[in-house]
Amino acid sequence: MMTEPEGKVDVALASLADIRSDFEVLDDWEDRYRYVIELGRALEPLPDALHTESNKVRGCASQVWLFTTVEPAGDGPPRLRFQGDSDAHIVRGLIAILFAIYDGKPADEILATDAQAVFAELGLTEHLTPQRSNGLVSMVARIQADARAATGQPVE
Repeated sequence: MMTEPEGKVDVALASLADIRSDFEVLDDWEDRYRYVIELGRALEPLPDALHTESNKVRGCASQVWLFTTVEPAGDGPPRLRFQGDSDAHIVRGLIAILFAIYDGKPADEILATDAQAVFAELGLTEHLTPQRSNGLVSMVARIQADARAATGQPVE
């Protein structure tokens, strides 16, 4: 992971491997919490035009919007790209971690990936309030529903 001259960590392009590595060196939960918020701050802003009811994720205590673009992959499964936003700083960080897990991946890989296991591995699950945990479940369900729709599978 690169650092900027003033010593601030550049999290703009944090991959899941970068996030795992950074979590290993951050022993204190407060430091991890700040890091998750920084990940959220590095998200590309969601255009105002995409803050719509259809992009809103139901089941989140905070307001959350997810927008999915399906990119055909020739003879392979389609890949999904995501944009998102929330009115809560920590939730924006959770969105950034979800994007590190899922963004740009083929739909079938998205459906086979257990984001909850990744969050548990990072130690985040035990530090989320029940409302945030429910919101995380709702965001993952939305991403997986979009992946199912992209492959022509029925959306639950």
